[in-house]
Amino acid sequence: MGDILEFPSRQAQGLAYLDRQLRDLLDTRGADAELIDFAAAQLTTIYAELTRSEQYSFSITLPPGLSPEQGDALRRQIDAGLEGLRQENHAMLVKLAAQLVLAEVKLFQHERTP
Repeated sequence: MGDILEFPSRQAQGLAYLDRQLRDLLDTRGADAELIDFAAAQLTTIYAELTRSEQYSFSITLPPGLSPEQGDALRRQIDAGLEGLRQENHAMLVKLAAQLVLAEVKLFQHERTP
């Protein structure tokens, strides 16, 4: 069986969800369109940087004499370990991204207030 391709990608789905949540939250708190658009743009920029940082890539040389089964088992263990790290880092990075967006929004609001 081949790989399953998701449309839109998980990253695009995640960003769309965060964008909707942010827009709804700011709208319910009385933010104007300019502030909402600014916050959404900041979120998009920060989220794009976050997803780029999660594209792990490296190579290893397997020791000679490993059977194909041993090589596959090692690859699965490495993949599982990296996925665990990615999930932990992702949760932390999303929290930090939210804090950064909030700080940027507060600064934007402060700078445009006479």
